[in-house]
Amino acid sequence: MGPAPARLKRRRDFLRVAGTRRKWVAPGLILQLRPHDAPAGAADRAAERIREPIRVGFTVSRKVGGAVVRNRARRRLLAVVETVMPEHAARGNDYVVIGRAATVRRPFQALTGDLETALKRLGAWRDGAGGGRNADGGTGAGTRRSTG
Repeated sequence: MGPAPARLKRRRDFLRVAGTRRKWVAPGLILQLRPHDAPAGAADRAAERIREPIRVGFTVSRKVGGAVVRNRARRRLLAVVETVMPEHAARGNDYVVIGRAATVRRPFQALTGDLETALKRLGAWRDGAGGGRNADGGTGAGTRRSTG
């Protein structure tokens, strides 16, 4: 397993990810995705993105419950992300994982499956040693969107 993903902590980063409107809704979580900005004059964008880190932010609103419930949901999402993303999330993307009411009650394996499905549906899935490429050889850029 690779290093833990870096964290998104600034509101503007969360808003940038939400602004792309690329998301997948699963029973236990919502995953939003935004590719990193291309540096000026980058000739080979795909090769550049493979070296970029994965950055992840977490959010759980008050609709989910009180502070104790929200913190528990956030910890569960963090554990799922640390299990799945270092090996399988395409590099060069920012991700926001949003907790839902079912996050706290959902079995851990089901939450893991929700995240894996979301990564695949957003085109951000990669096999363990695949560098930054997903199963179809792409990097996840320009894939089908879910407006779910």
